[in-house]
Amino acid sequence: MEGNNQSDDQYGRARVQTTPELEAYYKDLANLGAGALWTVANDIEPWEPKPSSVPMLWKYEDLRPLVLKSSELVTPEQAGRRVVYLVNDKRKDVSAAVGWLYTGIQVTRPGEFTSAHRHKASALRFIMEGSGGYTVVDGNKIMLEVNDFVITPNSTWHEHGVEESGKTCIWQDGLDIPLINALEANDYAVFNGTQPLVKPINYSPLSYGGAGVVPPDVVWDKPYSPLFKYSWSKVYPALLEAAQVNEGSPFDGIIMQYSNPLSGGHVMQTMGASIQLLRPSEHTKAHKHTGSFVYQCAKGKGYSIIDGKRFDWKERDIFCVPSWMNHEHVNLSDTEDAVLFSFNDLPVMEKLGLYQEQAYTENNGHQEKRV
Repeated sequence: MEGNNQSDDQYGRARVQTTPELEAYYKDLANLGAGALWTVANDIEPWEPKPSSVPMLWKYEDLRPLVLKSSELVTPEQAGRRVVYLVNDKRKDVSAAVGWLYTGIQVTRPGEFTSAHRHKASALRFIMEGSGGYTVVDGNKIMLEVNDFVITPNSTWHEHGVEESGKTCIWQDGLDIPLINALEANDYAVFNGTQPLVKPINYSPLSYGGAGVVPPDVVWDKPYSPLFKYSWSKVYPALLEAAQVNEGSPFDGIIMQYSNPLSGGHVMQTMGASIQLLRPSEHTKAHKHTGSFVYQCAKGKGYSIIDGKRFDWKERDIFCVPSWMNHEHVNLSDTEDAVLFSFNDLPVMEKLGLYQEQAYTENNGHQEKRV
């Protein structure tokens, strides 16, 4: 039976009073690389999830000039990947945007391309601007358009570029690098040359991106989605159609999960992604859950209240919601919808049995805003 008393001054919690004799005892333990559990127990076993990150907002209009400037200062050959990464004020030690998730903004000019490489970290991309961009994943070349969502599963060979006839492309990267590094499982390899193409261009989205149909004669034994690109031209209409027949979530509006078309599960083993539509003037209710989220506004404008603080966003702005922080979203337009893309670490939370969610019940489900 669960209790509501969260005082540390009770039986079952550590409440040892320090004495000179105990201090000497602790030093003896420390000299042997040991310690007394009761000195740290209440910190390492909090009453409820305790996020180490803070909510943050990165304004695209401020970042974009500096992202473009990077293309004047360094080449892909020099940088490997020319990315401006976004770091949480409380997670600088692990280069994370929030929790154990990394994100950055990558720029590639026409005619440029990165070397093919692979790593144990999983990666994803959300295309922000430009044309003629492409990615090659394990020999599958895929053309990219604005607001497309693209995955690069762990240990797949991949490279990115922009055709000579294209326009400078900018996209958001998302990776689980901090998590994989924390598990001491990351690695990195560079391909000798460029990958040979093993399938026709756009084979993956054209084969698996149909309306509920997949090839019956293809064996796919990978633990991630065979669909490497989720086209905005199909995803946005799907949101609009869902909005016609669904009220939506009280916390997220019309929200759809990017999924593996063969299993219906998450697109990759360690990271998931969603797209959500907020109807004109919609103000969702607040809730909190375990799992960290990084958002990008794909369309419209609005604001989110995260842990009582307001963050105003518009198209291409990026913000994060740390685990176990109350948050709610508002569409500021009374005539147009707003769309938020997000990626998360929910696959990890769910597989480990760590996911939990709690609605905010005060003030009719809305937080009191702090200045």
